[in-house]
Amino acid sequence: MDSRVVVTGMGAISPVGLDIQSMWQGLISGESGIDYITHFDPESFESKIAAEVKGFDPLAYLDRKEARHTDRFVQLAIAASLQVVGQGGLKIEAENANDIGVIIGSGIGGIATLSEQVRVLQERGPDRVSPFLIPMMLTDTASGQVSIILGAKGPNYCTTSSCSSGADAIGNAFETIRRGDAQAMVCGGTEAAITPIGVGGFCAARALSTRNHDPKRASRPFDVERDGFVIGEGAAVIVLESLQFAKRRGANIIAEMLSYGATSDAFHITQPSEGGEGGARAMMTALKKAGLRPEDIDYINAHGTSTPLNDKSETLAIKSVFGEYAYHIPISSTKSMMGHLLGAAGAIEAVISILTIQNGVIPPTINLTNPDPDCDLDYVPNEARRFEVGTVLSNSFGFGGHNSSLIFTRYSGG
Repeated sequence: MDSRVVVTGMGAISPVGLDIQSMWQGLISGESGIDYITHFDPESFESKIAAEVKGFDPLAYLDRKEARHTDRFVQLAIAASLQVVGQGGLKIEAENANDIGVIIGSGIGGIATLSEQVRVLQERGPDRVSPFLIPMMLTDTASGQVSIILGAKGPNYCTTSSCSSGADAIGNAFETIRRGDAQAMVCGGTEAAITPIGVGGFCAARALSTRNHDPKRASRPFDVERDGFVIGEGAAVIVLESLQFAKRRGANIIAEMLSYGATSDAFHITQPSEGGEGGARAMMTALKKAGLRPEDIDYINAHGTSTPLNDKSETLAIKSVFGEYAYHIPISSTKSMMGHLLGAAGAIEAVISILTIQNGVIPPTINLTNPDPDCDLDYVPNEARRFEVGTVLSNSFGFGGHNSSLIFTRYSGG
């Protein structure tokens, strides 16, 4: 059995654009999607900034009744999924529905709906709690709803692994196809946690940037003045197919996925392991499974959260895996522009990684004006760089000690 897996479509709803093309133009232009929070009044919060998705209209994808009974994180996932299926030309019909599945990760799920219904419970009593609460808040609702809308009857579930959720969804979809349990998978991640309780919780954990006077420059991965991540929202979905299935239907093949490595720190619930050991093992696993040497990687899309611990830890991890070559490989953190999309981060960064292969351009790490001496690699500071990219590695690390690395390469035929 041919175990090669290819990418045939991509969709995204992001803080810097409501589709792939506008998002990409924003990123290579160094545009920041971070500003003051408008979803609620942030005046009393320590952090008042976020990377919100602006101008999104769920009614462009759902009817009014469906939208009313659907949490924002699901709406974003549905929109990205409809984009990707339309772009990739994947037709799900009775003959192939059983061979096509959906895996969409989310770290937090319907926190906006849960927050609202807690308020209803407190103010109006249990009889007034919405019967739609449970299906609207469950993290797997995005995957389930997308499966229903598309008619995909293959494997269908959600990965919840904090900030690795989207990457793990793609990784699990890849493995599902390789072992023959599906011919195609719609996979990715979604999140919409810019709510009072979501922001309040991360503020209490001292995880968020408080650079409220300068939102556009608040997310500054690898910079000595970084003070925390900026919370973001959005969704990204890709279509993976077995090479045989894609060729049989005449699909436009965008890239090939080579491998997925996942590990656990088994160390601390919020802090990375010493020296980035867990992240290093994820990268090494991905390289080994792909049959690649470190020198075969042309670009790394870093997890790069703009937190003091992560950026130093990830830098050490990259050095331990890539050795001297670490100083020659371009690395960037697109979280500098779109904030941290939590459970959607790994998915949207996988999309960005594939776009670097397609376009021969690496998006920058903006706001890197005073590099941390402990972060001394080539982070493509402040301006996009034209660069021939053949093979990319994308990192995602999450609370709970989750580490995931994905590798994509240019499709070479065959």
